[in-house]
Amino acid sequence: MKTFLTAALGAVCLVMTAPFADAADAPSDPQIAHVAYSAGAIDVEAAKLALSKTKNPDVQAFAQSMQKDHEAVNEQALALVKKLKVTPQDNATSQALAKAAEEMRAELVKLDGAAFDKAYIANEVAYHKQVNAALETLLIPSAQSAELKSLLETGLKLFQGHEQHAEHVAAGLK
Repeated sequence: MKTFLTAALGAVCLVMTAPFADAADAPSDPQIAHVAYSAGAIDVEAAKLALSKTKNPDVQAFAQSMQKDHEAVNEQALALVKKLKVTPQDNATSQALAKAAEEMRAELVKLDGAAFDKAYIANEVAYHKQVNAALETLLIPSAQSAELKSLLETGLKLFQGHEQHAEHVAAGLK
């Protein structure tokens, strides 16, 4: 399982950066909006799966927080793109994120109990590390709209807290 999670993290790392390999290929605001929304939606779905499977109160609390926070940020993102009259643009990064999430979900649904809890939380730590890195190094610097950049910066602060929360829960599962 640990090997699978490491491989999944490596795949997500490639997914988040490969389609926009250099500054000339920096994502546009519509692409950034789609990537950010997709990343949030993926975490909402993972949280829903966790809530349906876990009996661990710490994992339940974490998953509830992920669902609530990511839904709220995605609602803000939808309101912003509507205000700016921007249509999020599907792109290779969004598609690769969705594919990696489907593969991870397929692995997680096979697990139960403590094995599920550990795999879910390990994935959340890895996922938040990668999304936070992509926000810091690619998405925020590439955003042209000041309002989009501000929303991404706010999201980054929240998601850094998620990463710490996931690491705390993971430490308690050992």
